Amino acid sequence: MKVEVIMPQMGESIAEGTVTKWLKRPGDYVRRDEPLFEISTDKVDAEIPSPAEGVLAEVLVHEGETVPIQTVVAYIETDKEAVEAPPREVSERAATEAVPPREPAPEPTRAVPPTTEPSPMREIILPPHPWEKQKQEIRITIPAERAERKAVRSSPVVEKLAQEYGIDLTQVEGTGRGGRVTKRDVLRYLEERAAHPSEVRPQPVEAPSPEAPELETPLYPPYLPGERVEIVPMSVMRKKIAEHMVYSKRVAPHVTTFFEIDMTRVSRLREQLQPDFEQRHGIKLTYLPFIIQACVSALKAFPLLNASVAEDKIVYKKDINIGIAVALEWGLIVPVIKNADALSLVGLAKAVHDLATRARNKQLKPEEVQGGTFTITNPGVFGSLFGTPVIHQPQVAILGVGRITKRPVVVEDDAIAIRAMAYFSLSFDHRLIDGAIADQFMAHIKRTLESFELTGV
Repeated sequence: MKVEVIMPQMGESIAEGTVTKWLKRPGDYVRRDEPLFEISTDKVDAEIPSPAEGVLAEVLVHEGETVPIQTVVAYIETDKEAVEAPPREVSERAATEAVPPREPAPEPTRAVPPTTEPSPMREIILPPHPWEKQKQEIRITIPAERAERKAVRSSPVVEKLAQEYGIDLTQVEGTGRGGRVTKRDVLRYLEERAAHPSEVRPQPVEAPSPEAPELETPLYPPYLPGERVEIVPMSVMRKKIAEHMVYSKRVAPHVTTFFEIDMTRVSRLREQLQPDFEQRHGIKLTYLPFIIQACVSALKAFPLLNASVAEDKIVYKKDINIGIAVALEWGLIVPVIKNADALSLVGLAKAVHDLATRARNKQLKPEEVQGGTFTITNPGVFGSLFGTPVIHQPQVAILGVGRITKRPVVVEDDAIAIRAMAYFSLSFDHRLIDGAIADQFMAHIKRTLESFELTGV
């Protein structure tokens, strides 16, 4: 019996997912709940376990393809004979099933100049950006046959790739199911265009009419690959990060203030607690739980920094949910510690360790990266002294923590002492927060850390 493997729904607001990597190949044996493939959504990357034990018989959705949730992406053969079949026999059988019969591949085609007779035209409407629902819809006119192909014969990933490199998908030969244009087809077309630039010319683009609204974001010109250039499509996560960074800088006027904080008190407490803490709880005590507690105290004193902007209204959040920026090899993610004000130093340390570990192992749930009210990023772990972090929308502020280093400073009575010092930076949304409030908030954090008192340890 064949068991369907479907694209799971990773959250209520997630409508599609992209297969980024298959961990098994057709013919491979897989156990129930063993990682089978990796997906990427606009919220989180995750490993998807196998729903059954058996042999991966057929892969329907290949790496790089984006499909709606509940789409069947593969089949697992659970029949006992198939499971116990010799590996070579199973592999050959699975390969035969996985690859449908196909006519001999045609010779590579080159784009031909458009005929003088124009294609019938159809008006389509481009939906506004998800974060800009209220913006005026943009109407453009394109050939009807191209509109049909964009809607039926290519995935959103392929369409975005074609848009970035100025490719008309009607000129690309599709080798996917039902003539679907795949990412491989687009990359092959790019290579052919680079090899024969005189034979494949970009399609002319008509200038917009005076009545059409002007696009705020400039379009990138097509970039032809060469011998010393490698073109790699952005991952789903990278594209979402890029979109969010551009949006945040555009919608929120960023201002950054810097404070120098003496971390000697916290450093000594950490060194004092470290041996027993690691033995009792199995994790190391870092500086971050101390900093989170100081932020929680400051957010209670200055609730405006725990708010958000909704048009001409201020939304005050009752919960204090602290986002922790975690750097990954493939991008950046911000898991959220919910109700951080209800956790002790030990509870915060455990929460930070758990979320960071599962983020690196692609085991976070969508709800664990949503609902943050304030974010902390710690570039100091990489040696950075200070930075100007970008606000994580729809929040109104983000705290950056620089590297903690020992250096000589002037203390009381003009004496020179060696202290553990660090620069903290706060980027804030000037629509809502004035400089005086931001500086008072930072001064509160400074006082809390420099005279830190242990509670609940």
